[in-house]
Amino acid sequence: MAKIKIVCDSSAGLTDEEIKKYDITIIPLSVMIDGTVYVERETITNEQFPEMMKNAKSLPKTSQPPIGKFVDAFDKLGEDGSEILCVTMMESISGTVHAAEQAAGMTKTKVTVYDSQSTDQVIGFEILEAAQVIEDGGSVEDAIAKMKEVLSKSELYLAIDNLDNLVAGGRISKFAGAISNLLNIKVMLHVYDGQIHIESKGRGIKSMHKEWDKILDEMARGPKVKRIGISHVDAGKEVERLLAKLKELYPEIEVTVRETVPIIATHTGMGACCLLYYTE
Repeated sequence: MAKIKIVCDSSAGLTDEEIKKYDITIIPLSVMIDGTVYVERETITNEQFPEMMKNAKSLPKTSQPPIGKFVDAFDKLGEDGSEILCVTMMESISGTVHAAEQAAGMTKTKVTVYDSQSTDQVIGFEILEAAQVIEDGGSVEDAIAKMKEVLSKSELYLAIDNLDNLVAGGRISKFAGAISNLLNIKVMLHVYDGQIHIESKGRGIKSMHKEWDKILDEMARGPKVKRIGISHVDAGKEVERLLAKLKELYPEIEVTVRETVPIIATHTGMGACCLLYYTE
């Protein structure tokens, strides 16, 4: 039976150890800061980006991987007869899935492109479970079925501290952004069904803490939690608060804390804090 290899874009919240363990190939996205293009995982790190964004003259511009990068990877990985499972971030925030689909039609390698319907560490949750299915002898179809199961049991909540980047990126109107910042409005977003939804809005950090506490209470009363992650953009104090509460609730679970990728940070802005988890 042909070997199955996994490819994903660099938005996936995977550690270097996880990438190495399952021999996952990463196709990087890129970000342009003041005219200079930086490639994720190659010429810029997650940790370097927030300070560079803060000091940039204008909002960084993001771009999906060139189709050629996918084609090259598919061609090389398929040389030994392997087939490819390519997992991308959700279509609603990036055209990466379409670049991968076009590349799949330009290679001799058998490629199945799958839209994860999420982003960041939730993609990681899906890929790791799929990789284990494949390692245990499962097919691409088995791996996709497992990813769909993981997604159905996953949650992604994102607290936006400052709306400037969402305004500058055209995600919300300038008028709405100006009013929101004037009133110190904080927004909680919830990702599900492959879309970003507004969960709540409130004035000041206390309102956001109240919303986090509500989410944690629902989390504790729900199905048993298997894995937890926090992704953020230079949100030290908020990460510390959230992490402390999670450790009280789940002392047995190691929470993966990471600076998110430049592509996501560009849109969420400084101070964004994201909780991701999945359950049994």
